[in-house]
Amino acid sequence: MGGLFGKPADVVVTEDVRLFVDTTIKQKRVVVFSKTYCPYARKAKSILSEYPIDPTKMEIIEIEKRPDCAEIQSYMKEITGASTVPRVFIYGECIGGGDETSKLHNSGELRRLLQESGAM
Repeated sequence: MGGLFGKPADVVVTEDVRLFVDTTIKQKRVVVFSKTYCPYARKAKSILSEYPIDPTKMEIIEIEKRPDCAEIQSYMKEITGASTVPRVFIYGECIGGGDETSKLHNSGELRRLLQESGAM
């Protein structure tokens, strides 16, 4: 079960979840761990949709639909320092959430990152 505001409490992260997250981040150029109802996640996905990203190189994972949602959020905290969604990864590196994605977009840096990653 999650803690206050849906953030995971002390959750044991299984090796299967670690492998799923790590493999997905390595295999795809762009990965978004999201929740469909989160306004920050919607913002990040909307911004990313403005770019001609090859759909075979991008994965959006709506974690609230998964039984391992709390584990994924706990693992996000381990590897990125934050358990909140969205967590946006480009070429294996977490760029942050919705606000960070927006800032990178507004500065033109997001386009450069997407191009350098081979996502588009």
